[in-house]
Amino acid sequence: MPETVLFETEQTQSRGEIADALRRVADKLEAGESITFSAGDQSVTLDPPARPTFEIKVEREGPTDAPGELELEFELEWDENAGEGGDLSIE
Repeated sequence: MPETVLFETEQTQSRGEIADALRRVADKLEAGESITFSAGDQSVTLDPPARPTFEIKVEREGPTDAPGELELEFELEWDENAGEGGDLSIE
């Protein structure tokens, strides 16, 4: 399935600035509100469902016998065509 990047930004920030950004996203999720990301001329608004899939991943890139680069990813995933259908039932 092809992938289309709707928004992307990358910048070095302090741990406090990153925590503030994550906290704003967490507050919007908890309140059930839409989340808008914007940087420069890019902008996207998302409306996550009540129960998206949440993934946390830590990766290490580089040689096994030397320092490398660590990456921490937080990912929310949902099918944009699926409604709030609730739990599966089969009759």
